Amino acid sequence: MSSTGGPTPRLAIYPGSFDPVTNGHVDIIERGTRLFERVVVAVLVNESKAPLFSAGERVQMIREVFHGRAAIEVDTFDGLLVDYARAKGAHVIVKGLRAVSDFEYESHMALMNRRLRGDIDTMFMMPAEAYAYTSSRLIKEVFRLGGEVGGLVPPLVEERLRRKFALRRDPHSVPRNV
Repeated sequence: MSSTGGPTPRLAIYPGSFDPVTNGHVDIIERGTRLFERVVVAVLVNESKAPLFSAGERVQMIREVFHGRAAIEVDTFDGLLVDYARAKGAHVIVKGLRAVSDFEYESHMALMNRRLRGDIDTMFMMPAEAYAYTSSRLIKEVFRLGGEVGGLVPPLVEERLRRKFALRRDPHSVPRNV
């Protein structure tokens, strides 16, 4: 809380499934730390979406990518995002936009969030041009079909994808350090 008892003005929540985290996400998180003192990367726990990586695996990958960066916290949440933001003391939700189609969906969510909690704003950020077309879903699909995703995800994520898909092909193999 700030000294006035209101929300911490320099804390932002960056929510998403991050299944897996991409370099587009990394770009927005890093730029977010230039705008806010702290950025909480809030991993959505929604098993009905049948994620490739468990919430724990996603949190671990993001923590490894940002190891030693005190301004970045990684956490999980379920339920209403605005309730989570309020509990954390944040007044800003950061959302990434890649295309007009993202804007339509995200603007509706932002308006609903504002209706639910008028003291919490949404800030939209565009990823760097090099990542404007990437999504976690597209990364998984390209990788599953044998395509190259180097440079679109952090190297440790590419390695975890390799292990995860190898395990799916050979269910009897036991992954190490997953």
